[in-house]
Amino acid sequence: MGCAVPRFSVIVPAYEVQPYLSECLRSVLEQDFTDLELIAVDDHSPDACGALIDEAAERDPRVRAVHLAENAGLGRARNAGIRRATGDYLLFLDGDDTLAPGSLRAIADRLARTGEPQVLVFDYARVDWTGDLVRNVRAGLLREGDPGCVRQVFRLDQRPELSRLLMVAWNKAYRRDFVREGGFAFPAGFYEDTPWTFSVLLSAESIAVLDRVCVHYRQRRRGGILRTTSRRHLDVFDQYDRVFRFLDARPELAHWRPALFRRMVDHLGVIAAAPDRLPVRARAEFFRRAGAHHRRYRPYGAATPPGRARWRSLLLRLGARWAFELLRSGGRGWRRVVALGPVGYARLRAVALWAHYRVQLCLPLDPRLAVFAAYWHKGYACHPAAIEAKVRELVPGASTAWITTPEYAHTLPPGVRRLHPGSAAYWTALARARFLVNNVNFTPGLRKRPGQIHLQTHHGTPLKHMGLDLLDRPAAARGMDFGKLLERVDRWDYSLSANRHTTLVWERVYPSGYTTLPYGSPRADVFQHATEDDVARLRARLGIPAGSVAVLYAPTHRDYQRRPGPRLDPERVARALGPGFTLLVRPHYFQGFQDFQASNGAMGSACGRVLDVSGYGRVEELCLAADALLTDYSSIMFDYANLDRPIVVHADDWDAYRAARGTYFDITAAPPGPVSRTEDELIALFTTGAWCGPRSAALRAAFRARFCPYDDGRAAERVVRRVFLGERHELLPPVVPPAERRPAPAAVRTPAADHDRSGDGRTAPLAGSVCAPPAVSLPHRSRPH
Repeated sequence: MGCAVPRFSVIVPAYEVQPYLSECLRSVLEQDFTDLELIAVDDHSPDACGALIDEAAERDPRVRAVHLAENAGLGRARNAGIRRATGDYLLFLDGDDTLAPGSLRAIADRLARTGEPQVLVFDYARVDWTGDLVRNVRAGLLREGDPGCVRQVFRLDQRPELSRLLMVAWNKAYRRDFVREGGFAFPAGFYEDTPWTFSVLLSAESIAVLDRVCVHYRQRRRGGILRTTSRRHLDVFDQYDRVFRFLDARPELAHWRPALFRRMVDHLGVIAAAPDRLPVRARAEFFRRAGAHHRRYRPYGAATPPGRARWRSLLLRLGARWAFELLRSGGRGWRRVVALGPVGYARLRAVALWAHYRVQLCLPLDPRLAVFAAYWHKGYACHPAAIEAKVRELVPGASTAWITTPEYAHTLPPGVRRLHPGSAAYWTALARARFLVNNVNFTPGLRKRPGQIHLQTHHGTPLKHMGLDLLDRPAAARGMDFGKLLERVDRWDYSLSANRHTTLVWERVYPSGYTTLPYGSPRADVFQHATEDDVARLRARLGIPAGSVAVLYAPTHRDYQRRPGPRLDPERVARALGPGFTLLVRPHYFQGFQDFQASNGAMGSACGRVLDVSGYGRVEELCLAADALLTDYSSIMFDYANLDRPIVVHADDWDAYRAARGTYFDITAAPPGPVSRTEDELIALFTTGAWCGPRSAALRAAFRARFCPYDDGRAAERVVRRVFLGERHELLPPVVPPAERRPAPAAVRTPAADHDRSGDGRTAPLAGSVCAPPAVSLPHRSRPH
């Protein structure tokens, strides 16, 4: 820092803002004005906020981490920061907002030019979930003007229009000695900024303004405190009681009573008009208390507001809830009824199914029924399949049904009922099932009922940009309707996550009110339970020659290519590697094997060492059969790493892929194994043994530690116990540490497959062994279930 006492103490309270907190902290620490301390207060947040704060404190000595022993609320968390602050000025920043670049320098310069005022008010811009930036509509109130014409430092009486600004704490800088001497503190409860802001502004002898956007105020779709449906919105009455008690104790401020009364009435009207803030059972109490406050604090002879505000004020005064809501609706109900009619249904069958579904929605839920789907109805697969199997094992009396077409009916295990997409039975199940589980989206026509539980499993750890991060990626988004996407996200009750990276991404790009389940990857459970005999049977079924090193080639989809183009010639690779290797080719499910052949040329000339496994249903079984994985940017690598077998990344178009799709980290800088950029480099990795050497093992170990912390074979069990059986999170099976896990062994032994099993899990090569296929199969190790 530039001096012993920092210029600014920036106080950031954090509670359940983990998707945004790192960006918030960086926005402060990366300012070009560095004379600051950042006091980050973990308000006993149940997510990773505390860990993110500690990591920031380890990286930057200007960060002071504060952890509260229990959840205190936003106001008291700020008070904890104030008590620890040492800077000349205090600034507050919520954990999901950010400081605009250059803001601290602009604030420091303005403070110096205006003679160190007690309060400096600056501007903000709202940042919508789409990324649109909209400046405060009342920014004109912050005009600075020419120093000779407009007051540069003033009392609020001299610029009373500032009281019309949003009453928040984070659009101001406060001289710390002024706050300390005035005894200002935030009260408990919602709307804690209201008594703080009025008290501070009315008490300040010197106020200045800065006509500049310094804070980007994030408009969260779901999860923000003031967007939460809760009785705690009734706290607003206590907060205005505090405001008027402050006035009553200071007779010299009595002339402010009419203005503050109008602000209170406007504020109460905003809360009453918001559709989702007050629970239905709290609305009558709200209007009753609003009427009491109106009568209690209305100044004698107060002027009646003009226009629509006049009627709103009158109805609040009378506590007339139903009349107020009728005025608010303004005929909206009739428009909604018309919009929900069967307009647009072209065929009678569609109309009949719609009516059938509506009837089913009126019938009771079936508490035993769970409906599953995966990959847009393409069969029994992925996390939903692992969870469905565990439901039948652990949940007494459960009835499960799977949505898929006849083409994939053979993938369903015995005892699982098939639902044909769009059939009457399908709509009945969607209307009546207690549990809905999918790794993609259900139909847009689904209406989630009270009591239904929607589990979104996703289908892999995200390397490429997803959700709202595709807003500025038109090639990848391909006309995606982000509003509709987020409507579907709002159905989710639970979102499954395999690691902290995934949790932070999902909660930011799919913002809503769901609960994250950081339980691991259910589809990877089989890797910890399969035996050597299971692997041998799978290889025999696939036709892999005994003793051959099986390499699973699983590339991902390219958004930037209109038609799939050749990325690799499996025939050439197979010929170059020789008879000791077999390639299992598994194109992305967006690209069939015939398309893949058309792009890469005909296959079959390499003596049967290139096998088409695109039609094989369970990719987890392909992983078990393979001795190594060859991929590019597919999320399969995150699952395959659980087998602790070699992985090779072929990144021939990394720059183009990253530019078109966007990625969350550089897979070539932190890969799970060696990286090739050309086909010749790839062949060299295998022919020289680098694909499974010591460096390969070291990269894989670091990758597993980062992305596979919970994958101990019990992920599906934890999900079922938490979601279907209602067991508490802390009572779920504990996670087995990675060093103690014993994944299914590869069929062909390499140095990378023989680990030190005493505890650290690091590679222990055998004397004289090489990373080439042996002439004959080595003896299998016995392995219990």
